[in-house]
Amino acid sequence: MEALDHSRAATITLTTADGGHPTVELPPAALKLIGQLLGAMSDGRPITLMPSKQEFSTVEAANFLNVLRPFVIKEIEEGRLPHRKVGTHRRVAFEDLVTYAREMRKRQEGALERMAANARELGLDY
Repeated sequence: MEALDHSRAATITLTTADGGHPTVELPPAALKLIGQLLGAMSDGRPITLMPSKQEFSTVEAANFLNVLRPFVIKEIEEGRLPHRKVGTHRRVAFEDLVTYAREMRKRQEGALERMAANARELGLDY
């Protein structure tokens, strides 16, 4: 990554399955992005690439959050998950979904920490 941060190179050489070595011209910012992606992959972190303005249906949002669709609809109706209507269909912006997922994770971690503290107070250490 450090080499890519200071790189002025605009080409990379690939190795194909048949042993070829084509050269591809890329801007330095794209090379840096490729380096970041490879770094995340080597760390075993999940990667999703999509347009920043991507919108999800309630079914897709539920799948992303690993919850049921009625839960997503309830969160939308109670104003905790921003959305917009397209006709009669609800659409959730990817950015809003990621923000909601982070907040949901923080709430879950807080609840687990409170449960652990209660267990310690009751002498139920595991």
